[in-house]
Amino acid sequence: MNVAIIAAAGTGSRMAGDRPKQFLQLGGTPIIFHTLKQFEQCDGIQEIIVVLPAEDSAGFLSLAGKYELRKLSRVVPGGATRAESVSRGLATIRAATAEIVAVHDGVRPFVTAGEISRTVASAQLNGAAILVAPAIDTIKQARDGKVLRTLERKELWHALTPQCFRYELLIRAYDRADLHDPAVTDDSFLVEQLGESVAIVAGSSRNIKITSQRDLLIAEAFLKAGNEL
Repeated sequence: MNVAIIAAAGTGSRMAGDRPKQFLQLGGTPIIFHTLKQFEQCDGIQEIIVVLPAEDSAGFLSLAGKYELRKLSRVVPGGATRAESVSRGLATIRAATAEIVAVHDGVRPFVTAGEISRTVASAQLNGAAILVAPAIDTIKQARDGKVLRTLERKELWHALTPQCFRYELLIRAYDRADLHDPAVTDDSFLVEQLGESVAIVAGSSRNIKITSQRDLLIAEAFLKAGNEL
């Protein structure tokens, strides 16, 4: 069984609002439900676990019927960091049946079911795979306010989600992780630290992470342009 962990336990402090960003309205629907819809429609995912702020986790499952989220099985209270939140979701997965685990940011609503399927398939083949988008701008490495060198753009990729791994591999990575380190924002990084290779799957740059009011405006523009989820 392939399981998706949707990491949505953030407080959305950069939005400067009184509601976590995952519950803000996007086209009349909370962002988190746009995201969950794509995993619901993906044949490569059989079960969904959502990690939410503790105060928002109670009663969330009752909304699943309204949004026809039949794969949503559990809602887990998150931790103080993203790594701790993902670890809590991971701990609820049944080891006996788990195959691929897909970890996705709850505020990336523009991922597609096809992108999820392709990343899951690559993880089944390679053990680990992440969705990426090519770097478009010229990237400079700098130190002390001065450019050290220009990096080769064709070798640079933006890490997106989902990031997909064989269950045993992700368990091993999290067993060795410092769950309280706020700098651990990427599951692939933890797997890379084990010396394991991670395959990349080309995705769309539209798969943005909504963390600011500017991002929300861009997301609304995507919807108005006809890029409905």
